[in-house]
Amino acid sequence: MTNLSHTQIDRLGDRLREGSLTESDLRILDEYRRSFEEAYETVVRTLRDELHLEPTGRPAKSTSSLIEKLRRESIRLSQVQDIAGCRVVVADIAEQERIVASLCVVFAGASVIDRRADPSHGYRAVHVIVKTCGRLVEIQVRTLLQHLWAEFSEKLSDVVDPMIKYGGGDDETRRLLGVASEYLTRIEGSEQMIARLQEQQASDQHLQALREQTVRRKEELAQILSEMISEVET
Repeated sequence: MTNLSHTQIDRLGDRLREGSLTESDLRILDEYRRSFEEAYETVVRTLRDELHLEPTGRPAKSTSSLIEKLRRESIRLSQVQDIAGCRVVVADIAEQERIVASLCVVFAGASVIDRRADPSHGYRAVHVIVKTCGRLVEIQVRTLLQHLWAEFSEKLSDVVDPMIKYGGGDDETRRLLGVASEYLTRIEGSEQMIARLQEQQASDQHLQALREQTVRRKEELAQILSEMISEVET
């Protein structure tokens, strides 16, 4: 594609936000979106070859998703960090920490956005933003529970109200997602506590009891979220 300056990209984004795109703009936008494919493939290949992970994802956001994001957020098109993105789902929070640390080693200069410390409307995950081939790619690292919660929120957004993902929707739905998110946080907090106690060589008896309780609560929440996702789909 023709090399565009940040100013030209941002002006294209302004027209995208305003809905005043011409046929020429749409062609340029499509080329801009496709210009992320090489960076996406490089990131996915690195995750598979060097970290032995199996990510899922997409090389570029759809035009409609970009329009929604630009209208929803005060952001320039050149600043959008997740035009290309992939996702890795791991077993627990300890594995999440390990993978994020590995990503920061493999992708020098990567930045980390911790949505566990600062959840977005209940959404929790860690996003690692890497730059390669001159483009930004977002890698979402989620625990299984965080992923199930996000999938439930996505399904509700698809079926009930698209704004649920962004804090909208009816009071009951927001309350349900909020309760599930807080319960998830307590369970994963217990996992972190267990890891700290192991490092401190706490008594096996105490650790075993805490571990069994945490595993039971985790399995129960995973089952509940999976069932609710199935109910929404039907």
